Amino acid sequence: MRILIAEDEIHLAEALSQLLKKQHYSVDVVHDGRSAYDYALSGIYDLLLLDVMMPEMDGFAVLRKLRGDAIATPVILLTAKGDTMDKVTGLDYGADDYVAKPFQVEELLARIRAALRRKGEVVPEDAVSFGDIELNTTQLKLTVKGKELKLNLKECELLELLVTRKLAVTSKEQMIEKLWGFDSNAEYNNVEVYISFLRKKLTFLQSAVRIATIRGVGYVLEVTE
Repeated sequence: MRILIAEDEIHLAEALSQLLKKQHYSVDVVHDGRSAYDYALSGIYDLLLLDVMMPEMDGFAVLRKLRGDAIATPVILLTAKGDTMDKVTGLDYGADDYVAKPFQVEELLARIRAALRRKGEVVPEDAVSFGDIELNTTQLKLTVKGKELKLNLKECELLELLVTRKLAVTSKEQMIEKLWGFDSNAEYNNVEVYISFLRKKLTFLQSAVRIATIRGVGYVLEVTE
């Protein structure tokens, strides 16, 4: 899952980014409201963390414009302000939650998980599964009938994306946007390389699950007989 952090305090933004990456979220960071709005319009994010006090456009304005553009991505507002009217304003503009600084790390992570659940995303606590495979997203470990292999982070993120989308076909464009970011230099061959790695590991583990190619569309998980 991909999260956009919009926070003008650079050190805090970097700390939040590292925290979320350790939880195996993909993260992009911007430091002003205009950039936050432009990035969020891409539609690739599963959640937005918006600071209220930002240059160029504050968090309230970003939120109001996004909701006006029918962007329904869950939003958690971050602010040093803690009075009731700010909370009411944020919620009235369409925020899903509101966290006042300073905040406890565990509380923020819990609120992120809750916002994603309300959106209907599958939010893994430890593992996700499909067919005979189980993917531990914390330990980056793929298990099939008691046999296990360690994955690298990108392999784990890619397989998690395919598992959580279940029978939906996922295009290379969607994979690049979700795993590398819409403004990255990643190309189709990056996706193909990791798909090849995963196929070899599934074969080694003798899994009944395979990654099928839907020509001209993308990839989908299937369970063979």
